[in-house]
Parts: sequence; C-alpha cells; structure tokens
Amino acid sequence: MLTRFAFRRRFRDLSEQEVLALAISAEEDDARIYRTYAEHLRAEYPDTAKVFDTMAEEEDSHRRRLIDLHADRFGRVIPLIRREHVAGYHARRPIWLIESLGLDRIRAEAAAMERDAHAFYMRAAQATSDAATRKVLGDLAAAEAGHERRADEMTAGLDDTARTREADHAKRQFILVWVQPGLAGLMDGSVSTLAPIFAAAFATGDTWTTFVVGLAASVGAGISMGFTEAASDDGQLSGRGSPIKRGFASGIMTTVGGLGHALPYLIPDFTLATTIAIGVVFVELWAIAWIQNRWMETPFWRAALQVVAGGALVLAAGILIGSG
Repeated sequence: MLTRFAFRRRFRDLSEQEVLALAISAEEDDARIYRTYAEHLRAEYPDTAKVFDTMAEEEDSHRRRLIDLHADRFGRVIPLIRREHVAGYHARRPIWLIESLGLDRIRAEAAAMERDAHAFYMRAAQATSDAATRKVLGDLAAAEAGHERRADEMTAGLDDTARTREADHAKRQFILVWVQPGLAGLMDGSVSTLAPIFAAAFATGDTWTTFVVGLAASVGAGISMGFTEAASDDGQLSGRGSPIKRGFASGIMTTVGGLGHALPYLIPDFTLATTIAIGVVFVELWAIAWIQNRWMETPFWRAALQVVAGGALVLAAGILIGSG
C-alpha cells in the first residue's frame, strides 16, 4: 500500500503537457461514467438518463477541445497519465458501488464529480503561464461549475410530469425493495416468536433460558425469512429489485422483531423482565400498524386490528401453553 502511494507524482511537479494529458484522460473517464449511469437508469428513469447522456456528450466535447489544445502546443502524442498517478487527485469510486445505491446516490456522486473537476481546472489554470491554455482551462472550469449545478439540481431539467413520474417510481422501488420485505420480516419476527418465547418463560420461570430460546428463535427466523425472500423472486419480472437487498431487509427485521421482546430476559428478575417484554410487544405491534398505514396506505385502525389483535392472541397462546 505505501509503495503504491510512494510512486505518485505531486500535482505541482507536473509539466503543463502532463496537466493537459491528465485533463484529457479525466474527461474521457467521466464521460464513460456518465454513459454507464445513463444506461443503468434508462429503463426506470429515462428522463434522468437523457440528462446523463447530455453530460457525457459535453465531457466528450471538453476532451476534444483539450486534445486540440495539446496538439497545437505539444504535438499529437499525448503522455499516458491518469488520476491514480497523481497524489491527492480526486478519485472516482467504482461504478458498481454507486449503481446499487439508487438514484439519489448516483445524483450525489455526479455532483461530487463535477465539484472535483471544477477544482482541478481552477488549479490547473492558475499553474499555467500560457494565455491560450489558461483561457481554455478557465472556460472548462466554468463549464464544470455549470455541470455541478445541474447535477445538484438534476431534476431541474425535467418537466413536472417527468419529475413526478421519477419520484413516484423511486418511492415505489423503495417500498418494494426495503419497506415491504422489511415489514413482512418485522411482523413475522414480532408475532411468530411470541408463542415460543413466552411459553418458555412461563414454563421454566428462568430468564436466561427464556433469553436463549428467544435468541435462537429470532436468529433462526431471520435466516429463514431472509433466504426465503431472496429465493422467492429474482425481481426481473416483478420489478421488485435486488433479491439480495430484499433478503437482507427481511432477515434483519425478522431478527430485530424477535429480539425486541427476548432482550428483556437478560434481566434476572422474572417479573420485571416479563413486564418489560410484554410492554415491548405492544410497542412493536403498534409500530407495525403505523408502518403499514404510513407506507402501505393501509387504514390505521384496520392495520391495528389485524396486527395488534392477532399479536395479542399469539401472546396469550404462548402464556397459556407455558403456564399449563
């Protein structure tokens, strides 16, 4: 690692030819990144994809302008120098890390790219003594500042219908990928573990044994729900998004739902632990009803009747079984 950084050049040590070569390679990379973003978004966000297509074309025009400038001053042989060869130069994150994080994250990354490019051109313009080169670099700095504003306000170039369509689609995808499987997991973890945990509690009267049973039930249910969700639908036809994301959302929330009323049994006092656990159960059930109302648009009292009443019955069944 240290060896890799030791062989980087400092920006102030670059010649004017090397600065131009660096700018050319950076513009080429950024155009390819924007085209990749556009292709990734085209099916679901066609209007934003068009904005990225336009930005890629403008980066191409910058590259051609820089190549012409290099040819006039230094000839047509451009030295090979890239951003990773220069210490402190702004790095680009791997595209596959950004694509998986959604539309807002891609927009934020594009804005950061343009801020970095603007800063680079401002610094490069100050470092050159040639008037023509300074003018071109200054013009590009101004252009990148314009791109930055466009990336910061990516939807500004879209009409109201397009903005509404993309916002609705983003909300729908968030619900399908995260809220729906997470809610299903939370409901399963909160309700399905009630009977075994409280049956163990009232059958043994031992808080540690109850906690172990609750931990096993919660983790086991989380693993099962996670794999089931991920394997049930690859998202290609249904449009429900990444099965891995849905599996994690379902599995983690299932485990959380069960652990909520298992953790109080770490308290040695059985009566206190059970009182807290029952209180946690009702908080969980009302929270589920609220989430259904907020994100799934289920009428609140119908959600409360379904979840709270059903959970209370399961809780009572566990207590009765354990007491018997």
